[in-house]
Amino acid sequence: MLTFPASKINLGLRITNKRPDGFHNLQSCFYPVAWGDILEVIPAAEFTFTSSGLSIPGNPAQNLCVKAYDLLKADFDLPPVKMHLHKIVPIGAGLGGGSADAAFTLKLLNDQFSIGLTNARLEEYARLLGSDCAFFIQNRPLYCTEKGDVFSEIAVDLRGYHILLVYPNLAISTAEAYGGIRPRQPTIPLCDQLVAPIDKWRTTIHNDFEDSLFPKYPILNQLKEQLYDSGAVYASMSGSGSTVYGIFNAPVIIPNQFSAHRVWEGKL
Repeated sequence: MLTFPASKINLGLRITNKRPDGFHNLQSCFYPVAWGDILEVIPAAEFTFTSSGLSIPGNPAQNLCVKAYDLLKADFDLPPVKMHLHKIVPIGAGLGGGSADAAFTLKLLNDQFSIGLTNARLEEYARLLGSDCAFFIQNRPLYCTEKGDVFSEIAVDLRGYHILLVYPNLAISTAEAYGGIRPRQPTIPLCDQLVAPIDKWRTTIHNDFEDSLFPKYPILNQLKEQLYDSGAVYASMSGSGSTVYGIFNAPVIIPNQFSAHRVWEGKL
């Protein structure tokens, strides 16, 4: 059985305060994007996990797909499977690729073996795997608070717009990104700002990680300005990683200055 884990962008990202558990509370709109990986799961005599495509650092036994399988197997009578992940979405890119892989594994196993878990229950399992994982259970635009795993509805619809994602071959770890953060409460909640027309967002919708990462990695600010110069109605860094995206009114002819980077263009 095949599934195609998605990725996401952040429409604004405010880090509001540090929590007693060491995590941070935030405000953001997570918006799904079709740039994704490929995951196959088939019944087998014994469990195996393999991968291809982009190299995945670390012990394969600790991959989030494996952890997702183990999490469900602890509670349900899952048979052994052969699991193969073809990795396409860059790591450390701020797109939630690993989180999506984990969430889509949960959903695939739930469907393939008729476990019968609701989305709410799948989200509970996903929260045990990582802060961004639960979003990908529904995989639709949601306003996210607390650790990014508490959701509410938001009237943001970018259907018809086109997006250009630019990954400058630079992986930024979550620890590095949060090391430069200075949490603060916004005077206006992000959800109130996002209801404005998208052509107003440039001066109001902000990713707090840009404040510390742009001076450290000037290429990120350069990419953002190049996206605006290319006609983007809104551009931003995504999440705590290094991908910078631009949202356009029409399909994008990829500018030559992006040729040294990994680029994906598609429809929202």
